[in-house]
Amino acid sequence: MDDHPIVREGLAERINRESDLKVCAEAEDRHEALQAIEAHKPDLVIVDIALKTSSGIELIKDIHSRWPRVSVLVVSMHDEALYAERALRAGAKGYLTKQEATHSILTGIRRVLSGEIYLNPKTASTVLERLAAGRGKVTDSVVDLLAEREMQVFEMTGHGLSTRQIAERLHIDVKTVETYRARIKEKLVLKDSSELLQLAIQWQKER
Repeated sequence: MDDHPIVREGLAERINRESDLKVCAEAEDRHEALQAIEAHKPDLVIVDIALKTSSGIELIKDIHSRWPRVSVLVVSMHDEALYAERALRAGAKGYLTKQEATHSILTGIRRVLSGEIYLNPKTASTVLERLAAGRGKVTDSVVDLLAEREMQVFEMTGHGLSTRQIAERLHIDVKTVETYRARIKEKLVLKDSSELLQLAIQWQKER
């Protein structure tokens, strides 16, 4: 389940080469994915965090709620050090970046289908350290307070992207980005855009 056809087709082709694995359906947004799961009853769903019209995290929650026996493996472009924990909390059983996917996807699929949690060793270590250390850092408070789209806007702000650039990356309009930024400032108790930018940059450094 990915909003980029080339990525979906590439993964599907790789998986279908295996005698014990078969791709039964593909989808590019939440609505299509839920319909496909209902129709085909798969054992595992591969999900991207960033979807064209919805949030991958929300889709994972939907799948986990409706079909608790269906395993979810995330394959995403987003930094696993942050998003892996969010995905696992939502109900996913594994997380890979798209850079890793070529050589690790089959291992990830088989591990998750066998009932294991699958993360690369570095990510697993990071997630365990964060859980053991408890809360307190800016990174942790941001993760806990912001919704998925707000998190994406905050992350891109910390990378120095303008409102228009963020809108283009997320396929939404500029006013929607401004609305997300207003919500972020409210949730994180920030006075203005300058404080938002400073905190977003600090958050990037803490990662």
